[in-house]
Amino acid sequence: MRYDNVLATIGNTPLIRLARICKDIPAEIYGKVEAYNPGQSAKDRTALYMVEQAEKAGKIKPGDTIIEATSGNTGYSLAMVCSLKGYNCVLTVSSKASNEKLALLRSMGAEVVICPADAAPEDPRSYYSRARQLTEDIPNAYYLAQNFNLNNSGAHYSSTGPEIWEATEGRITHYVCCAGTGGTLSGTARYLKEQNPDIKIIAVDAYGSVLKKYWETGKFDEDEIYSYRVEGLGKTIIPDNIAFDLIDDFIKVTDRSSAHRARQLARLEGLLVGYSSGSAMQCVFRLKNQLKPTDVVVALFPDHGTRYLGKVYNDEWMKQQGFMQENQDDSYLQYRKYYRAYRMKYKRYLRQTLKSI
Repeated sequence: MRYDNVLATIGNTPLIRLARICKDIPAEIYGKVEAYNPGQSAKDRTALYMVEQAEKAGKIKPGDTIIEATSGNTGYSLAMVCSLKGYNCVLTVSSKASNEKLALLRSMGAEVVICPADAAPEDPRSYYSRARQLTEDIPNAYYLAQNFNLNNSGAHYSSTGPEIWEATEGRITHYVCCAGTGGTLSGTARYLKEQNPDIKIIAVDAYGSVLKKYWETGKFDEDEIYSYRVEGLGKTIIPDNIAFDLIDDFIKVTDRSSAHRARQLARLEGLLVGYSSGSAMQCVFRLKNQLKPTDVVVALFPDHGTRYLGKVYNDEWMKQQGFMQENQDDSYLQYRKYYRAYRMKYKRYLRQTLKSI
């Protein structure tokens, strides 16, 4: 096939059956692998749609500067869109972003402003505050504001949701998605719920994020906020794009389990996906006891693993975080898991044998 430019290749990413890693889960499990987008993440959809909607509304024109606060993926996608459409791109980025992500942003010609990850949203040093300030300081600048711009979720309502519905032939029963800005989660969920209100929407949150507690209580609890390592999910603010009323369950996952699930996806399924994809996969395992053979689960995998080669796919980084011990890798962890299972079965066998004597 031939395309006018790279932007025309965004979307229509594949659903891939996860038969090996999920072999013990009594349901059909699929990954919606957004790494197949040209910018290797779901944010390609968001960036293009938000820019085109701003153009239609007369808010921007070529030569203007587009500013965004981003953990990395939106930034890369936005820089790609800006380079083709003739906009300058300035990105404020949390210091938590991996070096691979920062290099990708700069490779597309974006100006990158790194801000401390532990700064509160209202702190002038935070990447949210810096984005707003730069919008005031730079002439003809426009702040895209993905957390509050409802065109973020609109991108997924118009593309990701219909793609999943069509690919599963309407059989989907559960949609699992990490909650960050809320666009990928809520836009897709809204479309799917319109097709079948019984579809369960499962949001994934990080420990250290306020989102799950806010969903449960309707209150912003600062005590929920602390540092965490996983990128691409969780928030210390409440984004307008999260449609909390569409969510059926909110599940928190740890940094450690997310990292190991991402590595397992690479080793067992041949899918080199990002850190938060591991979070979505861990959430599926948390749902295991609720699932039936007739269920069809789609977990959204937001981005590609090459952006985390220095983190979750690096044994030294894993050891530094306390996620792995010396001379220990995923194979060892799998061995320990199966050894424990074998030992439990053997103990049950002994108990049953002694009872029969």
